[in-house]
Amino acid sequence: MGTTSFLTRAQRLLRIRNQLVRECLAEVLATFVMMTITLASAAQKIAFFETKGNLITSYLGGALGVMAGIYTAGGISGAHMNPAFSIAMCLIEQFPWWKFPIFVVVQILGSFIAAGAVYILYYDAIWHHSNGTLTVTGPQETASIFATYPADFVSIGNGFLDQVIGTGVLIIVVMGLMDPRNKPVPKGLEPVVVALLVLSIECSMGANCGCPLNPARDIGPRLFTYLAGWGPEVFRWVEGRGRGGDGR
Repeated sequence: MGTTSFLTRAQRLLRIRNQLVRECLAEVLATFVMMTITLASAAQKIAFFETKGNLITSYLGGALGVMAGIYTAGGISGAHMNPAFSIAMCLIEQFPWWKFPIFVVVQILGSFIAAGAVYILYYDAIWHHSNGTLTVTGPQETASIFATYPADFVSIGNGFLDQVIGTGVLIIVVMGLMDPRNKPVPKGLEPVVVALLVLSIECSMGANCGCPLNPARDIGPRLFTYLAGWGPEVFRWVEGRGRGGDGR
């Protein structure tokens, strides 16, 4: 009885009543879950020399991470997890513009924290793979665990167009899934369908740039690598360098 009473009091004390704070915390958590699964899948592929994972497991991890994130906080914040989706919701007047910059910040924060968690999780493997030097290029690079880098031959213009088309397909189909005039997805299975959509885009449009499709997915982890020891090179584009589009 005493334990139950204590837990009830603790729950009341810790309960967050401010709706905006609740939504922001939910969005951070959803993005963290999505990105932890996504980046850990890439870490297993890269840091273990593709003996514990490959391109398919990396793509599956990214898609299933999206599904897990939506299930985590979809009922609280909407689990946007992506500034591109947030701005699309603003444009159709389903999300207030004043919340947009707040959600962008918390989405980047969730991605940044996830990058730190994956770095800690695979710390030994990352340093073993890199032979003691954190690099962005070369056969022992590990930066592409966290952020996406274009294939060696992809120009800035082609990379930009790649992301416009890929992200556009993602947003258009998600909006179609939300439209009640279309054939509805069975209730509760929406995250599964979105995950399959992400997987299809990864399998068909991932070769050029690694298919980030999400500014927060890239900026947060890229900022983490800059601070964690990879240095300013993570923000530089140099023609003819990089792992290639399959580095996730």
